[in-house]
Amino acid sequence: MRVNGIPASKRSTTVSAGDVLTFAKDDHIRVIRIEACGTRRGPAPEAQALYTDMAPPEPKKRDFVPDNPAFEGKGRPTKRDRRQLDLSKARHLE
Repeated sequence: MRVNGIPASKRSTTVSAGDVLTFAKDDHIRVIRIEACGTRRGPAPEAQALYTDMAPPEPKKRDFVPDNPAFEGKGRPTKRDRRQLDLSKARHLE
């Protein structure tokens, strides 16, 4: 995280109105300028009014490719699937 372009050396770095924060969020970099400091902890729309997002729009989401394409999140294999897997392993041993 950077405050006004300088890396924050500790988590308790004080920020005030007019400061620019730069930080990584997911796969892209966010840049926000603090417009005002809140006086209380309130709802999200109220907090969003206290800063301006200066970063370009988020890149489009990439299609998620599972590590194991055959699995595809289907859960536990069935007994038939396990038998086929055992047979395919046995063929490789021959």
